[in-house]
Amino acid sequence: MELRMFKRFPVVAATFGLFVAAAMPAFAQGTLRIGMTAADIPQTTGQPDQGFEGFRFAGYTIYDALVNWDLSKADTIADIRPGLATEWAPVEGESTKWIFKLRQGVKFHDGSNFDADVVVWNLEKILNDKSPQFDPKQAAQARARVPTLVGWKAVDKYTVELTTRVVNSLFPYDMSYILYSSPTNWEKQGKDWVKVALQPAGTGPFKVDRVVPRERMELSRNTDYWEKARIPKLDKVILFPMPEAATRTAALLAGQVDWIEVPAPDAIPRLKQGGMVIVTNKYPHNWAYQPSMVEGSPWTDIRVRKAANLAIDRAGLNKLLGGLMIESKGVVYPGHPWFGSPKFDIKYDPAEAKKLLAEAGYSATKKPKIKIAISTSGSGQMLPLPMNEYVQENLNAVGFDTQFEVMEWNTLVTFSFQPVTGDAATKAGVNAINISRATVDPYSAFMRLYHSSFVPPAGANWGILKDPKIDEMINTAHTSFDRAAQTKALADVHSYIVDQAYWVYIAHDLNPRAMNPKVKGFVQAQSWFQDLTPIEMK
Repeated sequence: MELRMFKRFPVVAATFGLFVAAAMPAFAQGTLRIGMTAADIPQTTGQPDQGFEGFRFAGYTIYDALVNWDLSKADTIADIRPGLATEWAPVEGESTKWIFKLRQGVKFHDGSNFDADVVVWNLEKILNDKSPQFDPKQAAQARARVPTLVGWKAVDKYTVELTTRVVNSLFPYDMSYILYSSPTNWEKQGKDWVKVALQPAGTGPFKVDRVVPRERMELSRNTDYWEKARIPKLDKVILFPMPEAATRTAALLAGQVDWIEVPAPDAIPRLKQGGMVIVTNKYPHNWAYQPSMVEGSPWTDIRVRKAANLAIDRAGLNKLLGGLMIESKGVVYPGHPWFGSPKFDIKYDPAEAKKLLAEAGYSATKKPKIKIAISTSGSGQMLPLPMNEYVQENLNAVGFDTQFEVMEWNTLVTFSFQPVTGDAATKAGVNAINISRATVDPYSAFMRLYHSSFVPPAGANWGILKDPKIDEMINTAHTSFDRAAQTKALADVHSYIVDQAYWVYIAHDLNPRAMNPKVKGFVQAQSWFQDLTPIEMK
C-alpha cells in the first residue's frame, strides 16, 4: 500500500535517507542512533520546527523551559513540573500577572549563567521584533504558543513577572513551549542565528556536538546538567532524518540505527522476527481533517461534516495500521477526563452518510468537492499517504469527490500558518487540512484550534471557525483556577464540538517506535515528548 501511494501522488520521494543510512559508521555502545520521520534536522536555535518531533529531539534534549514535562511514567498522561522555574503563581488580586521564581545555579552549555535577564532576553527574541536578537524563524514557531503573553520584566535576579492579556489560569502550560538559549553564545557567534544553529547552547541534558543539515545531528551528555537525577546515561545521541518508513525499517534491520520512529505496520512482523522491540502507548494525539468554515465551503453544512465522520471505516483503517491506532470519536479518546458525553456517536455508518448528503442536496451528479492538504510524513502524522488514500476511498464511496494537495511535512506546517483564506490555501484550492494535533493541554486541544480569536497567525484555527458558544465555553475553562471546574468545562467544550462535528475525526496514534533490544531503560510516556536521559545501550 505504501509503495503504491508514492506512485499515485505527485510527490518526489526523498532519496537522501538511503544514502545516509548506507554511510552510517558504527559507534560505541554508549551511542543511541535514531531515525526520525522529519526530512531535515529540526531548528536548533531554541524554538524547534518540524512539529513536536522537533521538540522531542531538538528541543527538550538541548534546552529547558521554565515549566518542564514529567516524562517519567508510562501509566498516566504526562503533566507539567518545575523546570528552570521552581514555582509560579498568579499575583493575588491581579490574575493577569504571574510570578515565576527561577532556579539558581543553572548554567548554559557555554558556561554562562541563567537568570531573570536571560528570560527577558529570550522573550524579546521571539516577541519583540524591534529587539536586536529578534529571530523571525523562532518567532514563527513560538508566538502562537503564548498568545496571551503581553508583558515580561525582571523583578530581581531570580524572579520574573509575566503579564497576560486576559485571565489565563492555564498559562503555565503555555510556558512549557518557550525554551531558553544563551545570549552569550549569540554574541559569540557574531549575533547571527544561522551560526548559532550550528553551535547552539542551551541548559538541557544534552549538548550539540555537530549539525549537518538534512543529514545528522550529534548530541553528547551534559555532565554538568542542573538536574543531577537526569544526567544522561548515554554518551551520545545521533539523529538522522529519514522521512520514508521503508528507509527507517531497512536502517534498523541493517544495524545502522538503533531506534526508529513510526515503523511501517506491514514491516512490524519482520522487525519482530529480526529481534526488534516494538513500543507503543496511547498519548494526547488527534489525526483528523480540519475543514474550512468560510462561506461557500461545503463543510459549513453540519450534514456534510457528519456524513464525512460516518463514512470512515476506522476499524478497517486500524487493521491497515496493524492495530497501531485508537478509533477516534472526537478530539480526545473515550475515557479521557475531557471526553464528556457527546450525543453524536462517531462510527462507521455509510448508509446514514449517504442519507445526510442527499438531505444536504447532493447527488451522483452533484458531489461535495473536498480538497485536503496532506503531508508525505512528519511528526505525529503516522503514515499519512496510505491512511489518506484509505479515507479517500471511504469518502468517495458515500458520494464525496475527494482530492489531495500533497507536500513535505514542514511545508505543510508553514502552509498552516496562514488561514484558509490566505494566499497558500487559495492558490492550492484546498478546503481542509490534515495536520496531527497535540491535545497535551487545554490550550493546544481546544483554544488555539476552535476559538474564533485564534485564527492564524494568532493560533491554529485554520478553517476560521466562528461559534460564540464555543468561545464562551472555552473562556470559562481558561478563567477558572479550580482544577475540577476546569475539567468539567473542558468536557462540556468537547461534547459540544463533537455534537457539531466540527472536524472529521479519524484516529489517535499509539505512538509506535521500534528499537534494537540493546536499548534499555526507556519509559514511553503518554506524551509527544520523551525523555532520553534514562536510556542505556547494553
